[in-house]
This record gives sequence, C-alpha cells and structure tokens, in this order.
Amino acid sequence: MTEKKVKINDKVYNFDQNLTIIQACELSGIQIPRFCYHERLSIAGNCRMCLVEVVGGPPKPTASCAMQLKDLRTGPNGEEPHILTDSEMVEKARKGVMEFLLINHPLDCPICDQGGECDLQDQAMSYGLSKSRYKEEKRTVDDFDLGPLVETHMTRCISCTRCVRFTTEVAGIDQMGQTGRGENAEIATYLSKTLDSELQGNIIDLCPVGALTSKPYAFTARPWELDKTATIDVMDGVGSNIRVDTKGNRVMRIIPRENHSINEEWISDKSRFVWDGIRVQRLDVPLKRINGKLVPTTWDDAIEMASEKINQGKTSFVSGDLINLEALYAVKKLAEHIGSTKVVGDFETKFNFDCRSSYVGNGKIEDIDRVGNIILLGTNPRKEATVVNARIRKRWLSGANIFRLGPMEDLSYEVTEIGASLFDFQLFRDKMIAKKSFWKDTLFLIGQNFLKDTTSKDALNLVRSIAENEGARYLVLHPNASTVGSLELGFLTDAKIKADIFRDSDVIYNLGCESIKPKNDCFIIYQGSHGDIGASSADIILPASCYLEEDGIFVNTEGRSQYAFKAIQPPGKAKENWRIIRALSEKLGFIPSWVDLNGLRAELFEEVPSVSKVGMIIETPLEKSKKIKRLASKKPLSVYKREYYLSNIICRASKTMGNLARSRKTMALEKES
Repeated sequence: MTEKKVKINDKVYNFDQNLTIIQACELSGIQIPRFCYHERLSIAGNCRMCLVEVVGGPPKPTASCAMQLKDLRTGPNGEEPHILTDSEMVEKARKGVMEFLLINHPLDCPICDQGGECDLQDQAMSYGLSKSRYKEEKRTVDDFDLGPLVETHMTRCISCTRCVRFTTEVAGIDQMGQTGRGENAEIATYLSKTLDSELQGNIIDLCPVGALTSKPYAFTARPWELDKTATIDVMDGVGSNIRVDTKGNRVMRIIPRENHSINEEWISDKSRFVWDGIRVQRLDVPLKRINGKLVPTTWDDAIEMASEKINQGKTSFVSGDLINLEALYAVKKLAEHIGSTKVVGDFETKFNFDCRSSYVGNGKIEDIDRVGNIILLGTNPRKEATVVNARIRKRWLSGANIFRLGPMEDLSYEVTEIGASLFDFQLFRDKMIAKKSFWKDTLFLIGQNFLKDTTSKDALNLVRSIAENEGARYLVLHPNASTVGSLELGFLTDAKIKADIFRDSDVIYNLGCESIKPKNDCFIIYQGSHGDIGASSADIILPASCYLEEDGIFVNTEGRSQYAFKAIQPPGKAKENWRIIRALSEKLGFIPSWVDLNGLRAELFEEVPSVSKVGMIIETPLEKSKKIKRLASKKPLSVYKREYYLSNIICRASKTMGNLARSRKTMALEKES
C-alpha cells in the first residue's frame, strides 16, 4: 500500500493513494453529502452532490466520489494536495445541484413513506433554497410493476442509479436500466418484467428518495413511531444481522444491520418480508387430542398429560430448524435425565459427525473475499445462503474462479463444472493435487446435499485431508438456523438412527420439527409456534414463542454464536421455549440447577465453550483426517428440494411469501413457454 499525504481543510493526513476523495474525507471524520455514491457499488458520478474544491486544481468543483488521491497533483513547491469541503465554491455548487434536483421533485413529503428517512429531505435542509426559481410544470413519470415487494413512485426518482447498479452488480440480474438523457432520463425495467431475485428488497434501502418503497409496509407507520430492536435473522443458517421495527406489539418491517463479517449490509427477501407470517396460524393455547380432535386445555393439564406419557414409554426428542440454543440445551439435559436419544429433525446424513470441524469447518464467510478459488460441493448457495451467494458473486467479479460439483442451476455467476457425483470430485482432486498454490488459495463451500450420499463421510474426510495437508479452507453451508447449535449439543443426524427412533419410540417430543414421519400409534408432543405439519399430527400441543418473541442464542453456519433479542410479546398463552421445558422437567422429577435464562446460559457456556464467545468464532482445530478412501459413487448429488419462499413454518404462514412463490412459479412457466 502506497500512502499519499493530503491536506483536507486545515489538517494534513496520510491515506492509501487508491482511496477516492470522498473515502478519505469519511476517514478524516468529514461527512460529504451524496446520493449516487455507495460504498459497496461501482462509481457512477451521477448526482454531483459530493462536489469539493481542489486548491490549485481545476477551476471548478470536483466530484469527490470519482477522483482518487493518486490523481491529485502536488503544489508548485511540493506542497501536499489541498482539498476544501466547505469553501464558498463548494457551498454554491452544492446548492446549485440541489436546486436542479428539486426542479421536478414532487412536494409530497407528508404522504411519502420515505419521510423521516429521506436523504434528499435531509440535504435539502442544508443546501436547499427557500423557494424555487423554476416556474414551468413539473415532469411526471409513469410507475411500473416490480412485483409484490417493491412499490414504485418514479416521479420522485433523481436518477442516482443505485437500484440499477445493485441489481446488475450484486443481485446478478439485468432487468433494470436507465433510458433517455437529461430531463428525459428514466429508470425502467426491460420489457416491463418484474424482478427475479431473492435480494430485490435491498433496493428499497438503497433508494435515497421515496421512488422505491416497500409494498407490504406502505402507509402503515412512520419511522419515528417505531420501536427498534437489533437482532438476527433465522430464515437460513447465515445469521444475518437485522433490525426489527415494531409498533405496539406488531412487527411493521425488518431491515438489515451492517456486519461486514456476515451479511455486509444486505439481507434476503425472505428475511426482510417474512414478518407478516409471525401472527398467522399461531398456536396460542395448549391443546390436547380427544376423539381425534384437538381441543383447548390448561397449561397444568397439558404438562401433566405430557409427563405421564413420557413416564409410560420410550421417548425420543427431535429438534426443529428455528429453535434457539437455550431451548435445545434444556431439551438435551431432559433427554439425558431420562436416558433418551436426541436427533436433528430437519437434517439427515448417512453418518454422525465425529468432531466439530467436520460440521463447521475451518473457514469463515469472510474468507470468500480473500481466496482466488471457490469450490461449491453439492450446494446451491442462492437458495441455501442467499447473502453468501451475493458475496461469492462479488468475488467472482473480482476475478476469482468458481467451481461446482452438483446440479446445474443458475447462481448469478459463471462456474466451471466439476461433475455431478462424488466420483467426479475424486477425479478433480487427482487432477489438481500437485498444484499446491491452487489449494492454498481455495475455499470449499459444502452443502447438505454433499453429506447425504452413502459415501459422504469419505468425501468429507477427503476435504478435511486437503485442508490439513494442502492449506485449503472449508465451510459447511447449513440452510437451517438451528442445525449447528443442535450439533454443538450432540444431537444426532444419522438416518438409520432416526428410522429406528421413529419405529421403536412410544413417544416423540417434537421441538418445532416439521418433517418427521413417526409410526401411526406413536404419541406425539409438539412444542412450537405455528399450526403447521408438525402440529397436525400431535396429540398434545405446547404453544411456544417464535424467534422474535424471546431472547435466545443461535449459532450460524460458520460456528459463530449470536444473540437474538425479543421484539414483541408472544400471543395468547404461548410461552418461551425454555420455560416450557423447565416446567416439564420439574414435573418429571428433574430439577435443573438454573431457574432463569441467565443461569441456563451460564451452565450452557461452561459445558459447551465453543458457543460461549457470543459474536465471535472460536477457531476449531482440524482433526487429523483418517485413512483416505477413494470415492467411487457415481450417483448424482441431489438438488435443494425445499421451495425457497416456503421453507419453514413462518414462511408458509406469510401472505407475502406465498405471493412470491406464486410469482416465481409464473416466471418459470413463462421461461419454459
């Protein structure tokens, strides 16, 4: 890194010469107004709001987003370049730009959903004139349909092109663009198509005015009316950082929080718009089955009945995909007390993991930004880890090579195909094994489909061997939020063990799992938040909180534990998951040492140190790989079968997710025809 000395206003700084002027000003603590510039998008230089004065340079203001420090000339006597951000020239230029922007902008702030969060509104207070000199009629622009998520008010558009750059650069779709020049410039979609991307909701956040707003949120609340809770998302295993905005006891919207190590500042549409499913199809009272029908009962009766059944027969415990770590730990201790087996309900392999590094890996999401080769093994990150897929695309645009083993599906970037089976992976490894520099610059991303073959254990061992001996890194992409937490606590995944459980158990304690198929005469106790598949076969239902209704910890796909915080109260008589399990434990004669959530966490952290450093990743040493067996299976790896927008109970309860699923199906049919 070559540094360059520059003077900004009255102070001298040393910065990397490749920085732009606006970046240098930001680092020096000076805020530069902008509309088109965004740190994670390409430079456009459209709005000219970021103008600064370069002393001794051009006799006109310079767009600070488009000029690098290395392009600045020193003074005649070797003086460092001098940048002014608050001179008379700069002030006059910015006011002129703002006057132009407001010429055609409608005066509809009182009814605009962007009100209170509008960059144009804020900067007009600093640089706008008290009255306009423009007397002609304002321009109007027709709106267009972007689908069920994004509402358009294009008369407000200032042509910053953030939305166009995001969809083409980050989302990887080419359905938005700009037509015309000058006053006739318009943002539009090609052939009037709706957006086909799992990340399209991010253009709402990027729009600096009210041209693009949220359809589900439209005209429901003002930003200053909302209570804001910083928490994490559980719609996949990434653990994206989010903010939940509530009004009273209702979720009004979900927006991303910046965390460069995980989701940067993007979230998937599923994470952003699933909130309308929180209150739909809720289980809000205990239920028991009498004569084939579920009828309401009391908590005491439900707990009493559940404890009696557990005492009478062999009980097994099954975990779901949206359960926090504290509830899983409470279930683990109860299962150990009565000598029962505990399994992961929504994840199935042909083996059980023998060490932590086998289900977490030695890599991190952030490693994607640093490697030159990324190998996708039996995964579709666009569906299984959407924001990770955006990160892979960004790295591909920077020149990284992407290889894929598995089904050919659109990932929004070009890939080099390895093949379809584990045998093909063996051939690829044999071909590349001598290239030491290749492996040292490689990250494996392993999907659950890679772990479902009969020889998957050998395949995973091969990857571990490459990491151990050649310096590669690998990361398992778990699509469910609770999977890693369950594995940290010793829950099993072996398909044969599961089959034995469902065949031999008299009672199944189902903790939020929607995919179990027990024998018909098995007694099922279901603890969960929504009336879905799991609840439909239950004999007792214990209504529980969902992820926004209780504090809890989730462990993401890279082994990073994070706090999820309570944003709203659970409906009716529903209770927090850990409270339900403690009440049942006491009824069964097992008195836990903890009485509250803090005590539970203290015991959890002591027993499972790998999750104790919340917000951090505890490095996992690679276990020495076992004897390597050659992979001979030519069976093609399966595809990720879940409908993306209907992947869990909250999604299936959401009207918005249902609309997206139908829209996606319609677009697929149109492509076929």
